[in-house]
Amino acid sequence: MKNRGKYGQALHWGLAFVAAYLPTAHAGSFTVNPVRLTLSPSQTVAAVTVKNVGSESTVIQLETSSWTQHDGQDTLTSTNDILATPPILTSPPGGSHIVRVGLRRAPDPQHEMTYRFFLREVPPPEPIAQGLRVALLISMPVFVVPPKALVPAVQWRAVRAHDGNIRLLAKNTGQAHIQLGQLEITPAEGGPAIATRNMADYLLPDNSREWTVTPRSAASIGEVLAISSQADIGLITAKVALEDEPRELTPTTPATAAR
Repeated sequence: MKNRGKYGQALHWGLAFVAAYLPTAHAGSFTVNPVRLTLSPSQTVAAVTVKNVGSESTVIQLETSSWTQHDGQDTLTSTNDILATPPILTSPPGGSHIVRVGLRRAPDPQHEMTYRFFLREVPPPEPIAQGLRVALLISMPVFVVPPKALVPAVQWRAVRAHDGNIRLLAKNTGQAHIQLGQLEITPAEGGPAIATRNMADYLLPDNSREWTVTPRSAASIGEVLAISSQADIGLITAKVALEDEPRELTPTTPATAAR
């Protein structure tokens, strides 16, 4: 089943069956630890602790998908490469369970493999009086790394849009994923931040993403900007010159040929 959905965060909280006009909504509540997994040729199975921190029993269904990116969008495809057991569990209030997530194929010896592991609450069949049942969905990334260590490499561009905002474009030219966190843009020669953005977005190898930020102060075309991000591998920095967004050409009417 291809393209089941698009998810762009390290941890996603999905709400199902939501209707704004209903007066109340009821939701289960469970936590997972850790929030992402890394498998390797020497460790093909990992454990995840699932705990029901709500006041009601809950049924949780487990699913796995392969995960790729294209033009900044996530694509998920059903796969048998990753197996999660048990595939479904029932947890009483305060209950804690161990879920095993294992690799069913050989790791790629040259490339990082990327998957998503989903824990989806199954709503009870009985309706809740005076309200709506909200189903909780948690999605976590699963990375399968080869024996040789791989690293990401991020290339940045900064473009001033026609509306004055700044478009930040990042391309991962490396061989491993990176999770980009708190972004900050400052003048390269120093000074207060021109713009900031809170985020926790993954960028897979050979993929690009784009964000738009509203500057607190104007920056000139050609001005060198310093970009920093608190990534999962530590602080990364780059210096780029601010570009001007190309303007569309005005169509012209072809001249009439002389007779």
